[in-house]
Amino acid sequence: MRALADGELDAAAVLFRRYQVPLFNFFLRLGFAREMSEDLTQTVFERVIKYRQSYREGMSFRTWIYQIARNVKADAYRQQQAFLWEPLQPERLESLAHSTVDTTLDDSENLARLDRSLAQLPENQLEILLLTRYQQLKYTEVAELLGCSEGAVKVKVFRALQQLRNLFFALEKQ
Repeated sequence: MRALADGELDAAAVLFRRYQVPLFNFFLRLGFAREMSEDLTQTVFERVIKYRQSYREGMSFRTWIYQIARNVKADAYRQQQAFLWEPLQPERLESLAHSTVDTTLDDSENLARLDRSLAQLPENQLEILLLTRYQQLKYTEVAELLGCSEGAVKVKVFRALQQLRNLFFALEKQ
């Protein structure tokens, strides 16, 4: 990032290769359509280049880029672009299968139920689970991102997991 901030735009390619898939999956898991997720990922990198001077030395780059991603997501909502939680499609399942998070949900029925449960979570709970569980940001990074304490992040994650568990098992009973 230091090279990019110093004007070496070729350094953006390295960052793009490293963060393209995690950011795309972040938007995809938030429920954006595949094409929209690709567009939003591209927008994040456009902003990384545009605002490269705002990056402060010593700051966690991962935290900084996910803050940009959250801002891009908020802008997409504000612009009332097409936001629709898409049910799991084969290509979406493939993207989720390449996640770094291990899953014990082997059958498609449980994956579909998990997807429906995630869709029912409030946006703030969904986002915190995606950041901590799927994107594997550390609690300290998420705390910095959300502007709260690490303890508050732990409580939010715990509550989001409880809510997800309740939704999942409520759907199982149906």
